[in-house]
Amino acid sequence: MDLSDLRREYSRTGLNREDLNADPFKQFELWFEQAKAAGLIDYSALSLATATVDGLPTVRTVLLKLFDRDGFVFFTNYKSTKALQIEENPRVSMLFHWLPLERQVIIQGTAVRVTAMESLKYFASRPRGSQLGAWVSPQSSVVSSRRLLEGKLREAIKKLAGGEVPMPEHWGGYRIQPQSIEFWQGRENRLHDRFRYIHPSSDNRWEVERLAP
Repeated sequence: MDLSDLRREYSRTGLNREDLNADPFKQFELWFEQAKAAGLIDYSALSLATATVDGLPTVRTVLLKLFDRDGFVFFTNYKSTKALQIEENPRVSMLFHWLPLERQVIIQGTAVRVTAMESLKYFASRPRGSQLGAWVSPQSSVVSSRRLLEGKLREAIKKLAGGEVPMPEHWGGYRIQPQSIEFWQGRENRLHDRFRYIHPSSDNRWEVERLAP
């Protein structure tokens, strides 16, 4: 299938250096709230890229559950492919792709586990079905059929009927501590606006540089 003629121009708006907040977290919050206000579906979804210690990459979609000045948090099974790769190689990349707004945010950084208390707080807020699913699914492992998973779910529902669902020991969150955050705004003729915040290791200031599209 030849897709060479599949294209469109990006012409919603531009991004100027003087319009950027000096704090990349505040700039991210602004764009995140604008994505929410625009009614985008799954605006908290991001593509998370991890890699093995020898560089074999994997990418998948996860949901952002918290962000602040300490980083960006998601939750997962600690026995999943993403978690096993993070334990081998904690350097990761995240991509928020808000296509209707012609925007992307690309974050590179290091993944660290959140505290058990942070994981427990979020786990307690999940719907009961999602809590049970964390127990039932051996995430990323080969399973013989969906029927097996559904059977395990019925067993879990029966076993825990009327009681709280405890958080599995193999489940919790990761916080991505960014080293760079890039804001990408589509422009005409593919001359997109790209600004990257770089976090120097010596202090807490962020430097901003414009990148060629």
